[in-house]
Amino acid sequence: MTNFRQQLKGRFAVLGLIVLVLLGSLLVRLWSMQVLSGESFAAQAEENRIRQVSIPASRGRILDVKGRPLVTNRPVMAVTVAPSLLSREDSAALLTRLSTIIDIPVTEIIKRLTSYKSERLAPRVVRVDVPMSTVSYLVEHAPEFPDVAVEAAAVREYPGGILASHVLGYTGEISEAQLKAELLPDYRIGDIVGKTGIESQYDKVLQGEKGYRRLEVDSKGRVRRIVAEGEPRAGKDVVLTIDADVQKVAEKALADALAEAHSQGYGKARAGAAVVLDVKTGGVIAMASAPSYDPTLFLGGISDAEWKQLTAKESEYPLNNRAIMAAYAPASTFKAVTGMAALQNGVATAGSSFNCPGFWLGMGKPGKWCWDHAGHGGISFTGGIVQSCDTVFYELGKKFFLRKGEPLQTFSRSIGLGADTGIDLPGEVPGRVPDAAWKKAYNKFYPEMQPWLGGDTVNMSIGQGDLLVTPLQLASVYAAFGNGGKVMKPHVLKSVLGADGQPTLELAPTVAYDPAIRPANLATMKRALLDVTRSGTGAAVFRGFPIPVAGKTGTAEVNKKDDFAWFACYAPAEAPRYAVVVVVEQGGHGGSVAGPAARQILSKLFNVKWRPIHTVDVSR
Repeated sequence: MTNFRQQLKGRFAVLGLIVLVLLGSLLVRLWSMQVLSGESFAAQAEENRIRQVSIPASRGRILDVKGRPLVTNRPVMAVTVAPSLLSREDSAALLTRLSTIIDIPVTEIIKRLTSYKSERLAPRVVRVDVPMSTVSYLVEHAPEFPDVAVEAAAVREYPGGILASHVLGYTGEISEAQLKAELLPDYRIGDIVGKTGIESQYDKVLQGEKGYRRLEVDSKGRVRRIVAEGEPRAGKDVVLTIDADVQKVAEKALADALAEAHSQGYGKARAGAAVVLDVKTGGVIAMASAPSYDPTLFLGGISDAEWKQLTAKESEYPLNNRAIMAAYAPASTFKAVTGMAALQNGVATAGSSFNCPGFWLGMGKPGKWCWDHAGHGGISFTGGIVQSCDTVFYELGKKFFLRKGEPLQTFSRSIGLGADTGIDLPGEVPGRVPDAAWKKAYNKFYPEMQPWLGGDTVNMSIGQGDLLVTPLQLASVYAAFGNGGKVMKPHVLKSVLGADGQPTLELAPTVAYDPAIRPANLATMKRALLDVTRSGTGAAVFRGFPIPVAGKTGTAEVNKKDDFAWFACYAPAEAPRYAVVVVVEQGGHGGSVAGPAARQILSKLFNVKWRPIHTVDVSR
């Protein structure tokens, strides 16, 4: 029989064995950490001690076609605050005092210091473009403001003010959506990137290459010293096809057109667009949209109140580039497309004749009025274009409807309508070429409205109904009529410049569509469009203009709104160089509102003295 001492001896033996096993495990683990994983843990320790922050590069400039700056960089002084300030015991007092000096609310400073949108240790910019008096005070009292610094920075500057703001775009902090969409690894939270326009489209070219700064930090994350630095490399300059002088006139012409609409009783006219294209290359010489906005509002971050104002319905959405982001019924400017489709498909010939009594019953009752209720009487195919006779195109629409294969829609798509033009600007909408399949899908919950009717084709033939085009699309179509029938892909970029100022990339003209228009048909249409400005609906506007212009007026009917005014043209008619399109929302008649704006732009293009034109022509 064992005594108590013998029982304890066995238990101590078991306990000793357990202790030996545990010590052995610890020794093995220690050996593994120091010998096998020593280098890895040393690297991690170094990473805990060393932090790296990015140094942004200066963005490249944006120049017009003649090398004049449209967007540059302006040196400013910025106040930055390190996030470590929040860990100080006197942070509340420091923030209150700093807020008073730089005139930024404490809540806004804290919001930026705690934002996840910036690198953890990177100083946050709390105010840019600081007055020199404020800079001097902070420098003189630097010891009183730990973790606060005044640094040189650069912000975007716009020598032309709001000139071409929709084309140029603006910059701002990268969003989560942009960050996820970017494929390049050097984009980080807090980066300033292009948000719209050229700034966005060519952001990777304009960005340049970031520099870096490696910092040694203590156990609390506070910076002790700079270990190493790498200088950033500035972004490349881009040269646009935009001519600043023509752009200025285009914006002025659009503003004058709105004023003219008001004088004619169209007080709701507040928006519109104008586009000027190089017929041969597709280069955008000018692109104006009204209302406009000031891109400097976004420097250093836009306030909630300013953003709300820019995006309010009452403001008419000034951030929208209506030249590519708005689609409208083209009205009678589309009659040139309908007419060309008719010639190409044998629906009509140059010698076809029609009768316009003023009221058309070709599809039965209730019938449709021509814009001239008195009627045009006997009228030819070309006369229908020159006088914009609706009855001629009602008849053509009826014939298209009776044909198989939707030839009017097919030709419209072959010349680029109903699809993006592919312009190098973000936000473009495709417009719409309606057909039976579209109408059936659009009305899927209303079976009684699904069938495509003759009236649908008839409405489309005069540029109404469900047809929608952007001003840029229409300009591309008229440029094609002046370019032998080929639709050039529109573009805004001309070239990218290297550090030596020489082009490293030049954009070559590209044919986007070739509808194979027969020369005889093209000649017929060009003669008719020329006669529009000589004796037709555009004659009052271009009387006395020394350059022959081929064009078409348009007045679009829009539900519950005043009519939209259009004018589309190219010039010179014999040897076309430029295509111009103007649209004024709720502006009334194309011949009396949009037409004079187009003449104003053409006057600049051909160095013709401009004089204001006031006409009461009510033709379509």
